[in-house]
Amino acid sequence: MTLHLVALGANSGVSFAANARRLTRACAELPGRVVRRSRIWRTPAWPPGAGPDFANAAVVLWCPMAPSALLEALHGIEARAGRVRRARWGARVLDLDLLASGALVRPDVALVRNWMDLAPAAQARIAPEGLVLPHPRMQDRAFVLLPLVEVAPDWRHPLTGRTVRAMARALPVAARRGCVPVRGKHGVVNGKTRA
Repeated sequence: MTLHLVALGANSGVSFAANARRLTRACAELPGRVVRRSRIWRTPAWPPGAGPDFANAAVVLWCPMAPSALLEALHGIEARAGRVRRARWGARVLDLDLLASGALVRPDVALVRNWMDLAPAAQARIAPEGLVLPHPRMQDRAFVLLPLVEVAPDWRHPLTGRTVRAMARALPVAARRGCVPVRGKHGVVNGKTRA
């Protein structure tokens, strides 16, 4: 079985606490077994001004499914939560992103590099038609890397060779601004859990 990295986010609930609970429910629906789960983080919406703060988290998932089947399962969980895909980077009732499946590069190195190098203006307009692994924006986003460093700090990007820990450390201070782990009732503790 392959270890998959999955990012979770929500920001269109009635409150941050409701969004955090939605992430917890989504974790319980993930196929396979959740090996590690991050705390829930409060992060500013992306792009800036796109809505209220997000509840974000990351998991390491042990699952026998092929990446394309897993992505389909993730989209099914989103749909059951009420997600309708309208505007790119709009508010989301639930957002589940398959970040990586082991060291798999899909569909190929050249295409993944093209998506990684895409200009920000183009990123806002277009999205890949199929699954791209590893996720072409993961190395740029604090809301992905900060939760992910809690559960997979030593995972190494197959194209850049950098670990999650190194990518998180390389984030500009401005990118980290406003990203804070949540303590207490809605800040799930790190560790092994089935959620």
